[in-house]
Parts: sequence; structure tokens; C-alpha cells
Amino acid sequence: MTSLPTAIHTVWWMVRDTFRQSLATRLFWVMAGLTALCVVFCLGVSVAGDDNRPRHPDEIRDRMPRSEATPEVIAEGIPISGGEMTLGFGLYKFEIGKNRTDAVKMLQLWLAGVLADTAGVLLALLWTAGFLPTFLEPHAVTVLLAKPAPRWSLLLGKYAGVVAFVTVQAVLFVAGTWVALGVRTGVWDGAYWLAVPLLVINFAAFYAVSALLAVCTRSTVVSVFGTLLFWLLCWGMNFTHHRVVTMPGPELAPATALLLDAGYWTLPKPLDLSGIFFETMRAQDFSAEVPELRAVREKGLFYPEWAIITSVLFAAGILALAAYEFRTMDY
Repeated sequence: MTSLPTAIHTVWWMVRDTFRQSLATRLFWVMAGLTALCVVFCLGVSVAGDDNRPRHPDEIRDRMPRSEATPEVIAEGIPISGGEMTLGFGLYKFEIGKNRTDAVKMLQLWLAGVLADTAGVLLALLWTAGFLPTFLEPHAVTVLLAKPAPRWSLLLGKYAGVVAFVTVQAVLFVAGTWVALGVRTGVWDGAYWLAVPLLVINFAAFYAVSALLAVCTRSTVVSVFGTLLFWLLCWGMNFTHHRVVTMPGPELAPATALLLDAGYWTLPKPLDLSGIFFETMRAQDFSAEVPELRAVREKGLFYPEWAIITSVLFAAGILALAAYEFRTMDY
């Protein structure tokens, strides 16, 4: 029987092999290049003419654009925008409707909460989908299967390697954009770093499905489209659940309501993970939240801890199923 140290050693070497594969296919540098473009964009951001002093909790945060400030508005004491943000190294300028910190945090919300958490995760799933099918090809994996290592350690090592690779890319993205915006604007918001674990959890849950599809079909095409369709299913389930439990409408049949609850609590929750980041960034002060998320939050039905726990448990369960399937396959 294979010892546990052998299995751990196998996982470690599979992780290293995944990074080697990412360098050989130039995927590492492609994703790093996209991060570099975002960092350059952040270096082209600047804020001028507005103070960055701490705000009182009850202070009006919105600012009237200076171009719309009539004498009557000024006489009524409505706060007037005194700052200006520039993008593209001065190519595009606009007045700040809020204070400097909120303006920068708005950019961070778009960078991490929209660009990285949605487009970034989907691109990562697309670009890494071929790692496992290629590894599982008979001519590639039979050499590894001949060695005294359990099959589950091979699959776990490859999965852990891809997740570790995406984690490194997420750290590079968040660190680079955070430093660039901090240097250019003087705003250093540590809450922005929460994007890293949320991005990794989101990716890991869906990549487990990609791993299962790869084991069952050994097809990159099936892994790509199956995982993307599953992402759409989970997002739709997450959104529909919140809408049904918070918005007025026709009452569902008991069986339908039970299936909806079961699907929500079983599947990953990409919308909830975005909501956690939104709440941590205090984005409600400067951005409109998805109405369904705001509604469940106001009704006390938003459970961020359980959204994370159930997403992690789902990934572990699907990965265990993939490992079992891989163990019983004939080569």
C-alpha cells in the first residue's frame, strides 16, 4: 500500500509540473501580461483638487458636479465637487461626484468585482480547461500510473497546481493594481485584498466541475463548454433564489420551492461571493448593489459565511467524485 508521504510528494511534483506546463504554453505570461495592462491603466489614474480627509458617518457623501452648481444650489449648502479624476494619463477627465477614497474604491470594485471576478474567472476556466484532458491522455498518464503513487494524488496534484497557478495570478493582479492606485492617488484600502481568496474560491469551485468533466470525457471542448454552462446555471440559481425569497410574486409549489432551496444551498454561489466583496468594500456608499442582493441583506437572509463554506464543500465533493472516477478508469 502506498504511504502517505509518497502521495504528498506526488501532489507536490504535480503542482510543480503544472507551473512548468503554464510556462511552456506561455499561459503564465499571457495572464501576467493582462495584469500588466491593468497596472498600466491604474498608473494612468490621478485625482486632484479634492481632500482625502476622514468623513463623518452621517456626512453627505454625494457631491453636486461643479458644472451643475447654480447659485441656488450653493446657497442651500449642497456639497459641491471640488475634485477631478483623470484616466489614461490625462486623456479623459471627469469630476468626482464623491470624495477621493470613494472614487478610487469604485475603480477597485470594477477591477476586482467585475473584471477579475467575472471575466477573469471565466477566462481562467477557459484557458486552463485543457490542462487536465491533456494530462489524462493515455500516452501521457500511463507513465505516471506505472509509478507507486495513488491515482487520487495525481488528480489532486494537477487540480491543486491549477488552483495555485490562478492564486499566483490573482495575487499579482490585486497587488499590482493596489500599489499602482495607491502610489497615484494616495488611497491604500486593505479591504481590496479580500478579492484574492474570493476569486480563488470562486475559481476552485468551478474548476472542480471542469476536472470531473475532464476525467469522464478527456475532452477539452466538453470541459470548457460544460463548465461555462454550469457557471451560468449557478449564477441563475443564485439570482433566482434571492429574487423568489425577497420579491413579491406568485407562490411557488412546495416541490418547486424545495428544489430551489436545495439547488441554492448545494451549488456554488458566484453572486453571493460578489456580494461579500461589495459589502467588505462598503460599496453601498458609492455604487448601486444588485437589487436582489440588497433585498436579502435587508431581510437578514444573506449568510456570507455559509456562501463560502458551501462553495468549498461543493468543490471538495465534486473533486472526490472525479478522483473516484479516475481510480476506476481503465487505461
